[in-house]
Amino acid sequence: MLLNYALVAGLILICDRLSKFLVMTRMVEGESITLIPSFLYLTYVRNQGAAFGFFQGQVIFLSAVAVLCLLFILTQWRKIMAKGLLVRWGVVISLVGAIGNLIDRVRFGAVIDFIDVLVFPPIFNIADVAIVLGVGLLFWEVLINDRKAS
Repeated sequence: MLLNYALVAGLILICDRLSKFLVMTRMVEGESITLIPSFLYLTYVRNQGAAFGFFQGQVIFLSAVAVLCLLFILTQWRKIMAKGLLVRWGVVISLVGAIGNLIDRVRFGAVIDFIDVLVFPPIFNIADVAIVLGVGLLFWEVLINDRKAS
């Protein structure tokens, strides 16, 4: 079972790191490439804040928060693995997304973002998708499945 989590986490992290590497080496910051006109673009930006531009320039603070969260998850690992399937996957997927963005903050002082969907204002990356998906699984477990058990 642990191998499944490690494989998925590794694949997500590889996709995140590779996509950011390709954007950084093949695009100029601020450059935008149309994928689907008026809908989807690759736009290279460096985000020195958190989601939606909160905490701009607070790289050390955001990195410290991420490290504290990662340490908390690691100390609670056995408890997490005793929970339901959605909780386990939600934590693992969110964790690897947080690691992907933490690597950016430590290496570059900013998170590399590039997925630009015009109907959704913030530009984001694969690690962000993993975080949102993981948290979504956790919400699903808490809001939907916990109600069924009550």
